[in-house]
Amino acid sequence: MTNHNATLDAAKAAIARWQQAFNSQDAAGCAAQYEEGAVMQARPFGTFTGRGEIQAFWQKIIDDGFHSVDYQDVEWTPEGDDGYILTSKWTMNKAFGVVHHEHWALQADGSALLRADDFEVQGER
Repeated sequence: MTNHNATLDAAKAAIARWQQAFNSQDAAGCAAQYEEGAVMQARPFGTFTGRGEIQAFWQKIIDDGFHSVDYQDVEWTPEGDDGYILTSKWTMNKAFGVVHHEHWALQADGSALLRADDFEVQGER
């Protein structure tokens, strides 16, 4: 059985890398935090599958002037022996919403990547 503390630490480090990439306006860095075949449900925009589609989505969001993402009320729930589900609220400079379900899965090298991402934009700021 995998050490849940190590898995949680890897997931927390990965979300920090994603947030840092987004806030640095680095769409490729955002996409690199997803598994190759990850599925991202971005409500109301649609579903994006694989790093290429996911990177294109984040690039458009960045190009549209969105930045400064921050998370509030973050909760981590174990998922199987090798992952965690993150749920939270989030804010950006021009929008806010919720993360319904981010599945961070432990990789062979000990890092964590997003296997599935389901979030929603609930309004503008």
